[in-house]
Amino acid sequence: MTGPAADVNMMGYANFEQTTAGIHFRLRARTFIVADHNKRFVFVNLDAGMASQLLTIKVLHSLRLRYGNLYKEENVAISGTHTHAGPGGYLQYVIYSVTSLGFVKQSFDAIANAILQSIIQAHDNLKPGSIFMNTGDVKGGGINRSPSAYLQNPAEERARYSSNVDTEMTLLKFVDQATAKSVGTFNWYATHGTSMTRDNKLISGDNKGVAARLFEDFFSSQNKSSSPSATMQDIGQLVKIARRIKATGGHECSEETSREAKVRKNDGSLFVAAFCQSNVGDVTPNVLGAFCIDTGKPCDFNHSSCHGDDQLCVGRGPGYPDEISSTKIIGGRQFVTAWDLFESASEELTGKIDFRHVYVDFTNIHVELSKKKVVKTCPAALGPGFAAGTTDGPGAFGFQQGDTKINPFWKKLRDALKKPSKHQVRCQRPKPVLLSTGEMFDPYPWAPAILPIQILRVGKLIILSVPGEFTTMSGRRLREAVKETLISNGNGEFDEDTHVVIAGLTNTYSQYIATFEEYHQQRYEAASTLYGPHTLSAYIQEFKKLAQAMAKGEKITTKGPTPPDLSSKQLSLLLGPLGESPPPGIKFGDTKQDIALPKRGYFSKGDKPSATFWSANPRYDLLTEGTFAAVEMLQGKKWLTIHDDDDLSMFFKWKLDNSSLNGLATIEWEIPNDVISGVYRLRHFGASKTSVTSPISYFTGASHAFAVK
Repeated sequence: MTGPAADVNMMGYANFEQTTAGIHFRLRARTFIVADHNKRFVFVNLDAGMASQLLTIKVLHSLRLRYGNLYKEENVAISGTHTHAGPGGYLQYVIYSVTSLGFVKQSFDAIANAILQSIIQAHDNLKPGSIFMNTGDVKGGGINRSPSAYLQNPAEERARYSSNVDTEMTLLKFVDQATAKSVGTFNWYATHGTSMTRDNKLISGDNKGVAARLFEDFFSSQNKSSSPSATMQDIGQLVKIARRIKATGGHECSEETSREAKVRKNDGSLFVAAFCQSNVGDVTPNVLGAFCIDTGKPCDFNHSSCHGDDQLCVGRGPGYPDEISSTKIIGGRQFVTAWDLFESASEELTGKIDFRHVYVDFTNIHVELSKKKVVKTCPAALGPGFAAGTTDGPGAFGFQQGDTKINPFWKKLRDALKKPSKHQVRCQRPKPVLLSTGEMFDPYPWAPAILPIQILRVGKLIILSVPGEFTTMSGRRLREAVKETLISNGNGEFDEDTHVVIAGLTNTYSQYIATFEEYHQQRYEAASTLYGPHTLSAYIQEFKKLAQAMAKGEKITTKGPTPPDLSSKQLSLLLGPLGESPPPGIKFGDTKQDIALPKRGYFSKGDKPSATFWSANPRYDLLTEGTFAAVEMLQGKKWLTIHDDDDLSMFFKWKLDNSSLNGLATIEWEIPNDVISGVYRLRHFGASKTSVTSPISYFTGASHAFAVK
């Protein structure tokens, strides 16, 4: 589900300048289906910023056409990992598509098709099996990026916890009953997908994608029956062989060529490891803390700014200043915990499979705080702290987290878009309304009003599908409320061993959910809590209704108001590539800059050989289940692909050549420590069109060979 690797704004940081320009590694949709004789549900984990209501609508339609009423909104959950390095343009509300210049059909289709195909594979692979559960703590995976807001929560509540973030990972292990072999694992743990910075332009699954790739590759290596054999010649012989093999030059190839070069063939038999998101709202993977980029000193504690400037305060990952290193380290820490939990998982989940789902209009919920006090939620709105951004990605100049006033200039600009109603101003207090998105409907709604909430059950495990980012304390309160409701209404079916997890950013997206106390400080998370100060209380109230129905075995009598399908109203302002040809005398796939050999004549572990090829825009064909880049190793007289652009050691980078406005594709290979001495080359695959209406042509080209010791 990788999407367009050029020109498309990334979803997450809302940075107009952050458009895709290559691939760090590919994005995936990963699915498990669990079923008994009577019920089943689907959980899909996406290497994406978040789920999308429009994706849910379209995928459910396709599932109905294929399976009838087997899969529907009640028993399908689609969740995002919250990577900030995936193509945007796939959500249907205006506020989430401004920076992507509206709807991007190619991005949407790539994700929707991947979800559907992943569910089909899981459905076709259903077989008798067992599920084991385990829990454990991740060390060094995240810190609280809004600690001053966390401190607003009651001291007696905070005293119950050892940390201001949740460190627990909950893991499921899926085992084939017939063979006793493990077929997959899913886990939930909270940390933001912001190890890759707002300046990054390579598509990446960020730290959770790295963790999944490490787990799947490590598991595969434990069961691998064959691998390339070591070359017996000494390095001198290898260098001589490599020198005789020149670059191939560009030439045409078939549509299947890049798929044939793919290392991880998607035939439905691969082990699946998904690292899912939880109550991630205030948790950052930039664990070294936030510092002022001008002085190197820590940022202001309450506002995360530097002498009043939010743009100077930036968080540092453990590999600082190398974002790739930080991404691998945080992903690695999650992988290590997950592998330990996987290996030691022994508690088998038994009991019922169940689910409950309802749609709720969150803009006008009457919330009963006590028998004498009833409050209401509000239409969606964003405060100035939202515009300030976070230490993961600073926002616009002139704003700070915790701002409780809006200067006259921004007020005039706000009012030109939409002046908030008096009701909205009163309802959102103490948040000053910067954008009254819930009152903006031109050219179509700017923010969601109707949200899905969902509970899934496998025995003692309860999964809460939430359409947003709960802060640490918000998540704790929701989990506790649901668990208490289940126990008190379940006639002994639920007890203290009932385990509740939050699946964040699921089924649609509605930004953040801060506690009532955190809301009053108006840091980023609170300013992005759309439906007012009682948003969390509304979630708790509505989830308790679902939990009570589940505990009592009651059906939901009404599914609530149906969310809109805005697909027919979407605006798309991003132009597609118009067709292109290489410079005179050059073919696509020719090398512009071939491998630069070290003086010693060969490369060693840790070196980074690279080559640049004349290429075409990667939007002509996404090469789904194929690859734009490969490392090939000489085996006898044949070249064997050992790495592709879905590998953490490879980087595919695309840009325009300033002198000719033609595309250039650079392939880099960071030679791994476990490399086998031999002769290698870098290979590029691509697609092109000479005009908008012309057919697609496919091309490939390879660098000259080089020796690796």
